[in-house]
Amino acid sequence: MSLKLRLTVMNFLQFFIWGAWLLTIGAYWFQTKQWSGTSFGAIFSTMGISALFMPALMGVVADKWINAEKLYGALHLAGAAMLAYVPQVNDPHTMFWVMLLTMVCYMPTIALAITVAYNALKREGMDVVRDYPPIRVWGTVGFIAALWTTSLLKLETSPGQFYVAAAASLLLGLYAFTLPPCPPKMGRSESRSLVDVLGLTSFRLFKDRNMAVFFIFAMLLGAALQLTNAYGDTFLHDFANVDAYKDAIAVKYPAIIMSISQISETLFILTIPFFLKRFGIKTVMTISMVAWFLRFGLFAYGNPGPGLWMIVMSCIVYGMAFDFFNISGSLFVEQQSDPRIRASAQGLFMLMTNGVGAVLGSSISGWMIDRFFTAADGAKDWHGIWITFAVYALVMAILFVPLFKHKHDPQRVVATH
Repeated sequence: MSLKLRLTVMNFLQFFIWGAWLLTIGAYWFQTKQWSGTSFGAIFSTMGISALFMPALMGVVADKWINAEKLYGALHLAGAAMLAYVPQVNDPHTMFWVMLLTMVCYMPTIALAITVAYNALKREGMDVVRDYPPIRVWGTVGFIAALWTTSLLKLETSPGQFYVAAAASLLLGLYAFTLPPCPPKMGRSESRSLVDVLGLTSFRLFKDRNMAVFFIFAMLLGAALQLTNAYGDTFLHDFANVDAYKDAIAVKYPAIIMSISQISETLFILTIPFFLKRFGIKTVMTISMVAWFLRFGLFAYGNPGPGLWMIVMSCIVYGMAFDFFNISGSLFVEQQSDPRIRASAQGLFMLMTNGVGAVLGSSISGWMIDRFFTAADGAKDWHGIWITFAVYALVMAILFVPLFKHKHDPQRVVATH
């Protein structure tokens, strides 16, 4: 099996696990369990809480002591056990702790998968900017396949979605031990400062003003990502309460409609090498923020009937919104980091986006929706919710342009061997 195919299988399964439940847990939570929005915000924040420390911590472990691919496999095996237990939970308080442990296992594997892939490609003398996006696109294909599996098996409001995810996690955990070796690059006795011992070496990147600004806005974009993941599917499910829309295909199979977002991702991932080399990270991230504004704005005015085209356009725009900050951001961090802390640096990027950003985005949005956009009967003002999110993204874009002063150097982008 070729290297690219081996990494393709890894990425497919990595995001199949997430896709099996990430966008549909909201429907399970609100439609089946009928638990509160504030509690749901707390559940979604488990991704952020675990990403606050686990990616960086596991990055240090991989940099110093354990092969990244072996650590990656062990975490997925533990995650499989936790996912299989989720359906047994019958109250939101217990659900929080179970999901937190599940995310403690899963969140660091995203950064570790990137580390394993980048290391293997560089060992073979390949160009990371050119060769990684076509491999990573299969992660999105895996996410789509999982969404369709969950939807077509009618598991969107069922605990069965977690069993599907658990099976995929078990398979990937075993497969990980066959991946190309990614041994520690930092000697065990090499680092002696307190900063190194605590695994905080990658935080030195904040000494560079532009890197500090980059990570802050990555955090804010991470919050935007959690908003769409948490509420997109349940937003469409709520139209079942409107007689004019209850039989619409977007209401019957909302996960399939939402999967257009991931199909769009697969296309925009392939454009990253061109945009990143031609225009640089500043332009690419600005485009991402404008795309987030359109994503939320189109949701605000869309519906499953005459306004279905707006929902579809919102899903298409999502591909650009997600890829142009998430994939491009990880490549930018790789280019700016010392090879000895490559896993730690990717863990820091994860901490800012899926850690701090996710916690803020999930917690504040859950409280805000309950406080300002939920009626006494439980009905939600989705128009107001999406408009608020759109304004948030627009303000980000306006502030980012003057604050991030990174100068694009095409030669440095190309030099990624």
